[in-house]
This record gives sequence, structure tokens and C-alpha cells, in this order.
Amino acid sequence: MLKIILIDDEKNALEALEWKLKNYIKNISITACSSPKKAIELIDTSKPDLVFLDIQMPEMNGFTLLEKLTFKDFKLVFTTAHDEFALKAIKVSAIDYLLKPIDKDELITAVEKATATPNKEFENKLHHLLSNLNKQNDKINISADGKIYLLEQKDVVMLKSDKSYTTIFLKDDSKIIVSKTLKEVEKKFEFPQFFRVHNSYLINIDHVKEYLKSYGGELIMSNGMTASISRNKKNELLTKLSLR
Repeated sequence: MLKIILIDDEKNALEALEWKLKNYIKNISITACSSPKKAIELIDTSKPDLVFLDIQMPEMNGFTLLEKLTFKDFKLVFTTAHDEFALKAIKVSAIDYLLKPIDKDELITAVEKATATPNKEFENKLHHLLSNLNKQNDKINISADGKIYLLEQKDVVMLKSDKSYTTIFLKDDSKIIVSKTLKEVEKKFEFPQFFRVHNSYLINIDHVKEYLKSYGGELIMSNGMTASISRNKKNELLTKLSLR
């Protein structure tokens, strides 16, 4: 019996894929999981033969999940509603993927191809994929507006919090609104030039144009916007700006 795990944060997508597998593929057992964090433990403990993995998920994307796994001796098929993000890396690594909504015939073919691939060959493909993705780590991937943006670090001026939303301001004066808190989004910006100067602002040091001592301290950014400075961040910021 083929042991399959489905991982997708969208309930409808999970249910649709599970229904198609049960109706078109024989001799299988299926476990569905909507939480990437829980899926890591599930894969490591249950040791599946085949995993269907969504690329875009709010807790963590599918690639991060793969890197966190201890057990990787399974076949993999990516599922995604978007065909632009990282699919080049997936294609180069020769790992299969399905675009949503998933076609019945393509699903059957994907299962047949996965089960026909020797485990050792698949391990090499997975290693190749993760290596390719790590080469892209200088870019920042942001999910918004039904897309995934791949941002160059130098193009990001600052981020501003607005309760449960975060706005990313770019140097070409465009902006991206993300339906996540700044605390959640800033995990994507763990690079030396990005600094959280205030509860509401995360800035790119390279885009700071002026430091204003008045009003407790403010920054003028390259796009003309201002960012307030928290009292407890001031000394560290001045050091980063070589002002002390």
C-alpha cells in the first residue's frame, strides 16, 4: 500500500486532492495536513512513500519545510496555484509539480512517475533542488495579491506596520501590501542592512538619507518617507549608521 501525505493550508484544495486520489489511484492510504509545522513531525514519524506539498503556505513555504525534515526518503510532488515562483529550480531538479486546479490525468501521471523513480535518484534530485534554492537566498520572497514577489534586497527602502497589515516600500516608489503583521514579515528580512527601528518600522540602512535629532529621533529615507526611532533602538541604530 502506498502511504501518501498531503500538505496544503487550503482546506478546499486538500479535500479536492484527497477525493481525486481516492477515486483514481488504487491501494493507497492518505493523511491530510493543513499545518506545515505539524507536517514536519508527521513526515518524520510516519515516513510516507509519497508527499504532495503546496509551495505557498503562511507558516512556512514548502521549500523551508523540506529543509527542516529529518526523514527525506520519500517521493515528492509539488502543488501550486502559481507557475512563476521557483518553478525553474524545480524543473532543473526534475522534480514533478502540479498546477492547481489539479487535472485528473496529470495527477495519475505524477503518481506513476513518482513511484517509478528509484529512491536514490530522488534523493539526488531533492538535494539538487535545495542547493538551487539556497543560491537564490539573496532574494526575498513575499506572498501578496495572489503572487509571490522575488525582491532584491537593495530595492527595499522600508516596511511599515498597520495593525495586521504590512506595507513594503520599494525604491521605484511602488509598494506591496502584505496581510501579515510586521513581526511575521520581518523574518524574511534577516539581512545585515535591515533594522527594526520602531514597532511600526523596519528600514534598510542603505536607504537612510538623514537622521533628525528632533522629536525623539526620526529617519528620512531615500523615498522621502520618515521613520520614527524607538528610544531603546536609538544607540544601536547610531552605531549602525556610524554616528557614534
